[in-house]
Amino acid sequence: MASHHAHAPQDDIVYPTTIPFVLVHLACFGAIWTGVTLQALWVAVALYFIRMWAITAGYHRYFSHRSYKTNRVMQFLIAFLGQTSAQRGAIWWAAVHRHHHLHSDTPEDVHSPRHFGFWYSHFGWIFNPKNWEPDPGTVRDLTQYRELVILNKTNYSPAVLLGFAMWLWGGWPMLVVGFFWSTVAVYHGTFAINSLAH
Repeated sequence: MASHHAHAPQDDIVYPTTIPFVLVHLACFGAIWTGVTLQALWVAVALYFIRMWAITAGYHRYFSHRSYKTNRVMQFLIAFLGQTSAQRGAIWWAAVHRHHHLHSDTPEDVHSPRHFGFWYSHFGWIFNPKNWEPDPGTVRDLTQYRELVILNKTNYSPAVLLGFAMWLWGGWPMLVVGFFWSTVAVYHGTFAINSLAH
């Protein structure tokens, strides 16, 4: 149950910033016109699992919790692959997640369903400007790598590159089904951890 605050963070959502997020979801309906190919479906399934691995084993276990070690090249590849999921950069993701663990299920938690309700904790929090620039002090171990800092500044470029590659490879069905369907599935697979699993 959401608690009532005089000024709820839901009130701070910058709605124009939701447009790309909404468009990615609407693009999924493009399959009505492009059709669905078996190849595009298989690619969507593969991209879902590959990118969920990059988020869970990469963004979460490696960058946020430093649960294992890897070399610098692999670190960059994991960050790039995670960024193809359109969930911003590994540095941003880790900073937000570390903040979440420091303040879990308190009013300071950026996506607590207990304090802000289901929809805000599921995805509304990403549109609140308060969460766009998390405390860089929590990720000094990551900001020492120049390539991660540069990649983190590109935000959605890896996702756009992947989408373009899908279109070049298999045309509109591959873009719509292979890329957009899997991207939306990865979004909600990740977001459900914030909203349903807490």
